[in-house]
Amino acid sequence: MKFMKLGSKPDAFLADGKTTRYVSSELPTDVTIFVGEVKFLVHKFPLLSKSNCLQKLVSKANEENSEEIHLIDFPGGPKAFEICAKFCYGMTVTLNAYNVVAARCAAEFLEMTEDIERGNLVFKIEVFLNSSIFRSWKDSIIVLQTAKSLLPWSEDLKIVGRCIDSIASKTSVDPANITWSYTYNRKLAEVDRIVEDGNKYQKKTDCVPNDWWVEDVCELEIDLYRRVMIAVKSKGRMDGSVIGEALKTYAVRWLPDTVNALASDAHIKRNRSLIETIICLLPSDRNIGCSCSFLLKLMKVAILVGADDALREDLVKRIGLKLHEASVKDLLILAQSPQVTRYDVELVYRIVNQYFVHQKFNRNTDIIERSEKGAENLLLGHGSSLNVAKLIDEYLAEIADDPNLSLTSFIDLSQSIPEFARPIHDRLYKAIDIYLKVHPSLLKADKRKICSLIDVKKLTTEASMHAAQNERLPLRVVVQVLFFEQVRASVSVDAQNSRDSSSVMTSIDEECPKELDSCKSLKHNMGHMKISEDIQKTKKLAKKSSKNSRSGMQLLPSRSRRIFDKLWIMGKGHGESRSPETSGSSQSPTSVVPGDMKSSGSYTRQRRHSIS
Repeated sequence: MKFMKLGSKPDAFLADGKTTRYVSSELPTDVTIFVGEVKFLVHKFPLLSKSNCLQKLVSKANEENSEEIHLIDFPGGPKAFEICAKFCYGMTVTLNAYNVVAARCAAEFLEMTEDIERGNLVFKIEVFLNSSIFRSWKDSIIVLQTAKSLLPWSEDLKIVGRCIDSIASKTSVDPANITWSYTYNRKLAEVDRIVEDGNKYQKKTDCVPNDWWVEDVCELEIDLYRRVMIAVKSKGRMDGSVIGEALKTYAVRWLPDTVNALASDAHIKRNRSLIETIICLLPSDRNIGCSCSFLLKLMKVAILVGADDALREDLVKRIGLKLHEASVKDLLILAQSPQVTRYDVELVYRIVNQYFVHQKFNRNTDIIERSEKGAENLLLGHGSSLNVAKLIDEYLAEIADDPNLSLTSFIDLSQSIPEFARPIHDRLYKAIDIYLKVHPSLLKADKRKICSLIDVKKLTTEASMHAAQNERLPLRVVVQVLFFEQVRASVSVDAQNSRDSSSVMTSIDEECPKELDSCKSLKHNMGHMKISEDIQKTKKLAKKSSKNSRSGMQLLPSRSRRIFDKLWIMGKGHGESRSPETSGSSQSPTSVVPGDMKSSGSYTRQRRHSIS
């Protein structure tokens, strides 16, 4: 810490109790000065020779035949006045970062300027501030903290502004040149010396990170912190990620850990001011700076303390750009009255819409630019959209067990995900199954409505097997699942047969190279024999695959197996005799169910069971 000593005489100020200070001298004191509750018994001459203000006050007191002077609202209080008085007496006084602001404001109040005497206190303090204090990182922060209690004097004397500019300038210095520190006591000096080749030494230094200053400025009160961060950003040399880290560190330092403390009547105003300031200080480029997790935490606090609506809307837009980085836990934002749900689903819906609006804009821009960079961005955007779809499906599964969650809210949030972003519907199916379990009183029409969100063609085999045995699903959905599983199995068999036939023909071609003309007839006869044998093997393999497919059906419950068998009969047994209408209608899974299934529907529904 920098300091400056003034004067050379011994300190002769003594105390008489807590409210009286006097100068030990052979000469009797001739004036009494009151500063707050403290009474100073001093001599006129030393003080009047350096203070224009005291000259005026003493002259006025003489006219009133009084020996008392009252200094009202004196900056710095009795301690600051004592510093000025000692300077006038020539006594030794030490100025440092903790008392220099008070001394400067007091000297200004007493008008201890060059007009009265050269080398007066105001001049000496200004030299100390400019040559030492503002050049020191540590002292600049301390002075700024002490200046808060001396407003408006410290502001009018531009001490606050100069401290802020000093701090902001130092944060922009190349970390390799940092030789000072405040919090960590980190110095880029010789830490170790490694001996190499006898007399040669290699210096080992610690690497100072770009955010070395972040924790230091966190000690500032919110108003001063805001001004420092504005100055740092205005320099234009600080990376947005470092700004974001600084804001996150400050929020962790000052925001309470519990919901009750955040929303308590005693601190809600302060917390609201703090959170609104942090939001205002977020980097202007919304794509960089703060993580999505931190932004969502800010949103939670902003809702609890009732932050400004415009700032909350800005947070929604920022979160929307980074939604692919979030986790389900981040999105679980407690709902506020008059909402009846456990979590704020409407807010998440707005964030998701904001994300895909931005993604659509980016895709359109990339298509217009037709650049290589644009193509890469388009691919990355598609990947992040898949992450968002996965996130929202997991979020739906998390909130589906809320009895107060309306069907409309569930469906709207699910439909906010575009089709291309959800190639597999397993997670969506799980969320719907949970919702149906928690809401058993749903009408049949509502069940069909929510189940229509599932595309059975996008279910994996495991999910399809679960759905085929799920008693909570409407019968129509179960039929669709069974139909498309049969189609999938049939396509698999056909593909296997096609591969086997192709391999047979390939082996024939490879085993029949050109020989001598004398062997052509023999080769021809042997080739025909080879083809006949392989065709017979292929037929046996196809029949065996068909058997295996049919035997797998035994794993299904009896109700589902009967429906499956009827679908097989209609799809295979009557394929040649179908009329054009029947053939066309077979594209719909429900249209292939025979009429007599309706009469047995109630019976089969009683036999359905769920493994969920």
